[in-house]
Amino acid sequence: METFLHQVIAGLATGGIYASVALALVMIYQATHHVNFAQGEIAMFATYIAWTLVQTGMPYWAAFFLTVLIAFVMGVLIERIIVRPVEQAPVLSVVVVFIGLLVIFNSLAGWIYTYTIKTFPSPFPKDPPFGSRLVSSHELGAIGVTLVVLTLLFAFFRFTPLGLAMRAAAQNPASAKLVGIRVGWMLALGWGLASAIGAIAGMMVAPVVFLDPNMMSGILLYAFAAALVGGIDNPGGAVLGGFIVGVLENVLGAYVIGNELKLSVALVLIIGVLVVRPSGLFGKVHVTRV
Repeated sequence: METFLHQVIAGLATGGIYASVALALVMIYQATHHVNFAQGEIAMFATYIAWTLVQTGMPYWAAFFLTVLIAFVMGVLIERIIVRPVEQAPVLSVVVVFIGLLVIFNSLAGWIYTYTIKTFPSPFPKDPPFGSRLVSSHELGAIGVTLVVLTLLFAFFRFTPLGLAMRAAAQNPASAKLVGIRVGWMLALGWGLASAIGAIAGMMVAPVVFLDPNMMSGILLYAFAAALVGGIDNPGGAVLGGFIVGVLENVLGAYVIGNELKLSVALVLIIGVLVVRPSGLFGKVHVTRV
């Protein structure tokens, strides 16, 4: 029973990471109706920036917040310089651009930092909290950081004028323009927030999986599964989907299929949801009258 509880708690910790990346995917999907395949690589590159800052002697939390700011600016620049010119292009063209970004960030990280695996520090104590054997300090801390980020985002989009304007621009750009909202900049800020959220997820997962240019490939696949399970057009559903996927991955990997096949859990979930309920558990079903 103790081992099972540990797997569930560890699943919630990794599920929080999946939830963060899934939320970033949903934010960009709502704004552009495209899936950003480069989301994981942007998060990875931001994590390397944090590692560089820590190596220069900067305190962890100072490097953490500075990296979040850098990632935000990087996301805004990507939207304004690269994504904006192709926003009206055919879907295949946009997909190629996103895949190109994925390859560029991966290759750039390998060129600058090499493909040697590096350790990334954890800001949380090494000893388990309260002497517990069920959860490590990093797992508990990662859950806490994820919940704080999600709470702040919920408050931002629900109660601030800027957050409401961003929601309006993503859901109905034409109507938002009519009431004076600068839709283009709202979408750019959405990209910035998505990149910042991805950077936080990367910094939380790097102490567990170690730091290398390919560290987010599996994470991104689980995040896709989480977004689809919860609903690709539902931010709250994507967050719940992340925790569901994290727990399923850990429990099934430990007791059913083994660690070698854990990645197949994400693939099965993606295929199953697309076949049975493409809108996800909490997504909206759109019906078009012909």
